Amino acid sequence: MTNSPEEPVPLIVEAMRKASVAWLADLPGRPAARASTVWCAWLDGALYVVSGPGEQSVPGLADAEACTVSARGDTGGRIVTWPATVGRVEPGGEEWERVVPQLAAKRLNLPADEDTGARWATECVVSRLVPAGSPAPLPDGSLAAPAPATPAARRTATPFHLHRTPRRR
Repeated sequence: MTNSPEEPVPLIVEAMRKASVAWLADLPGRPAARASTVWCAWLDGALYVVSGPGEQSVPGLADAEACTVSARGDTGGRIVTWPATVGRVEPGGEEWERVVPQLAAKRLNLPADEDTGARWATECVVSRLVPAGSPAPLPDGSLAAPAPATPAARRTATPFHLHRTPRRR
């Protein structure tokens, strides 16, 4: 079964629908091994992320054309990693009017008296990440870094004394 560019892979769709956070990697100006954790929302076949003052800092996302997105499950294990094309949602457009109210509803801890959409339009960037291919295969082995070498040795055991017994005379 092949999916058209408009139809994301079902694994990506299902994982991202349930995800409240994602990890973004391969952003411009960032080390390849360094991923940014972001709160996000999956809407209409794309992942939306808000960044800027008063929101999350995602260095490089506003200038990115592509990135890699990873989602993890309830136990912390990676479920899926997929390539994405990055686009900017322009304030005042049809997509902005449709997406921003849904994003604001998912945003935790917003002040009650704030017009979130207006603040995002003037101070922030709303990015749309669209799947651009098949998910990357998950590795067979661990990706954990080996423990660094150390001159430390094991601690020697100290004698166990529960209490002191008095000497008999």
